Amino acid sequence: MDRAQKEKVVEELGQIFESSGVVVVAHYAGLTVAEMQDLRARARAAEASVRVAKNRLAKIALEGKPCESIADYLTGMTVLTFSEDPVAAAKVAEDFAKDNKNYEILGGAMGTDPLDRAGVEAVSKMPSRDELIAQIASCIGAPASNIAGAIGAPASNIASILSTIEEKAEAA
Repeated sequence: MDRAQKEKVVEELGQIFESSGVVVVAHYAGLTVAEMQDLRARARAAEASVRVAKNRLAKIALEGKPCESIADYLTGMTVLTFSEDPVAAAKVAEDFAKDNKNYEILGGAMGTDPLDRAGVEAVSKMPSRDELIAQIASCIGAPASNIAGAIGAPASNIASILSTIEEKAEAA
C-alpha cells in the first residue's frame, strides 16, 4: 500500500470515527470467510457497517476524534463495527459474538463515551432508534384513540338503545 492509499484509508476511517454513533472493536482471529460474510450481512441488515483496517492507520485516524479512547483496543487482528444509530452496531456485534466464539468484543465508544465489554453489552440491550420512534408514536397515538373512542361512545350507546327499543317494539 503506497502513501496515497494510506492517506485515503486514514481519511475514510476519520470520517467513520467522526460520524458514527457507536463504534465496536473486536478481535476476529479464527473466523472463516463465510463467518465474516455473515457478520457483514447482519450489519448491512441493521444499517451498520464492518471494516477491517490496519491498527496503525486507525490510530492515526482516531487522533482528535470524539472516540479517541478506543485506540487502546486496536491491537492484534481487530475489526470495527459501526453505525450512525447509537445502538445498531452494538446489537449486531453482540448477536454475532453469541454465535461465534472466535469473535471477541473488546470494547468501543458511543460518541465521546468509552465503552468496555460490559458497556457494549449494555448498549446492545437498549432499544434502537426505530424501536424508540415506534414507542413514541404509540404513546402519542394512544390518547388520540381514547379521545376518538370517548367522542364516539355516546352516539354508539344511543344507537344501541334505539336498536333495542326497535327490537322490543317489533316483538310486541
